[in-house]
Amino acid sequence: MSKNLLPQKRRRSREIALQMLYALDIRADQSPEQALALFVSVDEDEEIWNYAEMLVRGAWGEREAIDKLIRTYLTGWRPERMVAVDRAALRLALYESYIKPLIPIPVAISEAVELARTFGTEESAKFVNGVLGRIIRAVSEEAGPDIVHTEPDSDR
Repeated sequence: MSKNLLPQKRRRSREIALQMLYALDIRADQSPEQALALFVSVDEDEEIWNYAEMLVRGAWGEREAIDKLIRTYLTGWRPERMVAVDRAALRLALYESYIKPLIPIPVAISEAVELARTFGTEESAKFVNGVLGRIIRAVSEEAGPDIVHTEPDSDR
């Protein structure tokens, strides 16, 4: 996977990944391979597909750790009570920025909010923004200010 993947391609990869994570989440009998097979498109750029596949495999594989973060830092909200699209956006953002830091946290938050606005409910964007903000603030206080990295391969 190229570190120079254009921001537009990464955004498209995230859209695909969000939809696949959603499909995996609502169909418990489905494997990541089955979800990926549903979305294979001969028209999609290989770089876009490869990045989306990496995001899906990573976020789905780390969902227990990500859901634990949500449970730890978000009182009164369990991941299983959230709207499935919101849960997928949160998992994607936390994986891509915190679990496996591929992009700066502010970029991940912005991208997750946009995905939630596009694919979620009327309140999804505000909810996702608030949840990610609360988790990152809490984790940053524990880990120190280095948590918010700003690598040069930023999407912005």
